[in-house]
Amino acid sequence: MHLDHDHTHHTAVSADAHRPDGTRRALRIGLGGPVGSGKTATVAALCRALRDRLSLAVVTNDIYTREDAEFLLREAVLPPERIQAVETGACPHTAIRDDISANLEAVEELEDAVGPLDLILVESGGDNLTATFSKGLVDAQIFVIDVAGGDDIPRKGGPGVTTADLLVVNKTDLAPYVGSDLDRMARDAAAQRGDLPVAFTSLRSAEGVAPVADWVRERLAAWTARPAPTA
Repeated sequence: MHLDHDHTHHTAVSADAHRPDGTRRALRIGLGGPVGSGKTATVAALCRALRDRLSLAVVTNDIYTREDAEFLLREAVLPPERIQAVETGACPHTAIRDDISANLEAVEELEDAVGPLDLILVESGGDNLTATFSKGLVDAQIFVIDVAGGDDIPRKGGPGVTTADLLVVNKTDLAPYVGSDLDRMARDAAAQRGDLPVAFTSLRSAEGVAPVADWVRERLAAWTARPAPTA
């Protein structure tokens, strides 16, 4: 696993960091990435890793179904009232970057219903390498790719790969079977991302999500250390 812990250059957060009553709202982290890269599996693994110590909730995005939310419900990663589904009805970019109203409504409803919350994970619908979240919706973005998609993905770049606060390269256990060179992917990712961190993971391992969960905990610690908002 490779994880660069230098967070000096990526501390930007959304401007509205508090709720209408003046209390600090939950940290919002978006997860994007191509179809099949393992976004929902990453969300599920994060919920299992963090739910005993943090109050968290999830918003999923699908175009025409609620399949990702239904997967999380079947896996019982959180109580049902902590999982909200958004059906975008259009390109996933629209709901996470251009017209974020449905997702904002979902996160605000969750905080009203089951808050106070420490963390809300917002999962994008499956997309391509250009998927990015509006800073009006999330405070940080994780972008998930997988080795089965080809070890040239980091070299190809794209906004998701180059600008996400954390790049996750998933399914490393498949590398020998699909001909992917993990060292090459690490070099190419470093060339594209500079000092932004990269985590190589295999969620088939019990500890596979550990570097991602550690990164989330670091972001949450920085979020809660910010001065409390004033009413």
